[in-house]
Amino acid sequence: MCLGVPGKITEIYEIDGLKMGQLDFSGVQRETCLEYVPEAKVGQYALVHVGFAINLLEEEEAQETLDLIREVIAFEEEEKINEPEEPKDS
Repeated sequence: MCLGVPGKITEIYEIDGLKMGQLDFSGVQRETCLEYVPEAKVGQYALVHVGFAINLLEEEEAQETLDLIREVIAFEEEEKINEPEEPKDS
């Protein structure tokens, strides 16, 4: 399974002929390749997989996706808390 995470494009520039950008992922800035979304503009949201923007998203869709990711993380953390401890070897 692949996981694409939405990020907001905050800056666009070129490196060695490649369209690149800085994206904000809930406060974390990451450099991302924008070659697959040449129509991307600052302020838009992009779905990013392993450092490549693979699709552009509306803000509402990006927020819904981020909310779902947060729910999955919260569920996993809750499951870890509720797991019974395994006996330790003496």
